[in-house]
Amino acid sequence: MQRNADVKRTMAEVVAQRKQEMSPGRMFVEACADKGFGASVEYDVTITDSLTSSRRKPRYPARNMLKVVDLSRDPRQFYWHESPPNPDDPEVFEGDLRREAANRFHKSPIPELYPTTAWVRVPPDLWEDAETFESFINYRLIVRLATAENHTIIRGRGGLLNIPSIARMTAKGPFASTILSACNEVEQMGGTADGLIINPVDYYTFMGEGRLMDDVEQNGVFIVRTRLVDPGTAIVGDFGHGALLFDAGRSVIRFAEPPPGVFAEPGLALMAEIYERVVINLPTNFFVVSL
Repeated sequence: MQRNADVKRTMAEVVAQRKQEMSPGRMFVEACADKGFGASVEYDVTITDSLTSSRRKPRYPARNMLKVVDLSRDPRQFYWHESPPNPDDPEVFEGDLRREAANRFHKSPIPELYPTTAWVRVPPDLWEDAETFESFINYRLIVRLATAENHTIIRGRGGLLNIPSIARMTAKGPFASTILSACNEVEQMGGTADGLIINPVDYYTFMGEGRLMDDVEQNGVFIVRTRLVDPGTAIVGDFGHGALLFDAGRSVIRFAEPPPGVFAEPGLALMAEIYERVVINLPTNFFVVSL
């Protein structure tokens, strides 16, 4: 249970801290009062990490599974990662018992960070009610940005589903589920499967059919439910030690003209943007499973 407990304790600390800070929406409302439709606010934080949910039933974003490296405060040149041995590599001592001992080690430069962008149409004159406008920015624009961030992390061009070194698993072997089979496989590689990303339809199907979701969570696996994983599949992995989210530690909200096709009708639009990129240090400790 340690991973789950650590994550939830950290979230509680974040909630307490956020209550002492001015929200991104309030900062933009004040800028809008000063500069009107020319308002543009640059934040020295990633704003999807600046708000906490008030839902009685939490649903966590994919970013909460990952160790975040804020490059604005923790600048780096490189990151390390491993890969499986080549077929013609010589055997290593106890390689059959400790499979990770045969892995190859690598150093790579920090990759280009990708922009994640969200848009909303602003209802006419909403800005005349400062409290409502603040709420609209915090809980509509930034919530949409969080959904876009899930897309970046999970299925964007650099997302988990598009990292070719992550293996696919279709057989459950001696276990009741491919989820459990993947958890076992991660431990056979010397890691611990501490994260599961699953579509809500599969989560609730498993919940209705038995105790798998409860058992997995009680065993310390942090579960993210999101429609951005296709039904019938899930991502299982050692998120605590085997992956990183490189984060620019900056964001922007401004009025802007959206690209064609973003909205069905014309009107005033707000844009929010952040910059980040997920990398996998231990690809052998991750699986995309067929359920």
